[in-house]
Amino acid sequence: MNLPNKLTVSRLLLTVCFVIALTLDQVLPLAHSLAALFFIVAAITDWLDGYLARKYHLITSFGKLMDPLADKVLMCAGFVMLSDLHLIPGWMVVAILTREFLVTGLRLVASAEGVVLAAESLGKHKTIWQVITLIYFLIYLARDEPLFAWMDFLYHWKVTGIAITGVFLLWLTLALTVVSGLSYAWKNRKLLADM
Repeated sequence: MNLPNKLTVSRLLLTVCFVIALTLDQVLPLAHSLAALFFIVAAITDWLDGYLARKYHLITSFGKLMDPLADKVLMCAGFVMLSDLHLIPGWMVVAILTREFLVTGLRLVASAEGVVLAAESLGKHKTIWQVITLIYFLIYLARDEPLFAWMDFLYHWKVTGIAITGVFLLWLTLALTVVSGLSYAWKNRKLLADM
């Protein structure tokens, strides 16, 4: 297994660690900080595995399948866990997950027909903003713990109890997620012609 593929597998393991840390937040000291660190490192592996695979021509069938799957597992875990902690509205999470499953479904249909659907620029922007949004809320959880206490200033300007930055990030992420999903479906509508 080459290094990019090892990083992809490590992202799945880091996702498990992230979920466990948030699940044990009542009994595990610094659980929120650990969860944020696990998520941040996992997000870095998302960028790094693709960079290394392209730079050193280490693209494999395993990587083509598992890299986007590991990304979606990480993002879905992040949104579901933060919804469970009442930081992100459930309906927003459902909209985001619907888009992710729609795109995955289209890729599976394309793959069955021997077509590889590349990631689009809008989808990459969507992923970047999803990561930023999730990190913002994870640091919000960890803001009372020593590692992230210095970032507490990000959460002071509030509207009805929710920090303005958080509201902005949620709506921007939701908009990019929905628009990129619709764009992806529209550009690949020929795959759905047989339905």
